[in-house]
Amino acid sequence: MSVDKLTKAEIIEKIYEQTGFNKKDIHMIMDNIFEEVKNALTEDKVVELRGFGTFEIRTRKGREKAHNPKTGEIVAVNTHGVAVFRPGKELKSSVWPIRE
Repeated sequence: MSVDKLTKAEIIEKIYEQTGFNKKDIHMIMDNIFEEVKNALTEDKVVELRGFGTFEIRTRKGREKAHNPKTGEIVAVNTHGVAVFRPGKELKSSVWPIRE
């Protein structure tokens, strides 16, 4: 099954078509939003975007006997943080029927 992708450039183009705002300004705003989300996550803050979802960091426990998927070699993995996204109620309900 092939996955259709939507790139940042395509999002900028769609916003430009809908608003007529300068593409450089749209690009700068998007970059600033992503940077703020990244900064908040690195400061261990939860980022809540009402109607869309929540970004947060969760701790993944380290393991002594993890496998490198490419080589099959057994390696140790330290405890580390992973960024996770939980969709909000509105997003969940809008995508629920897509693959029925």
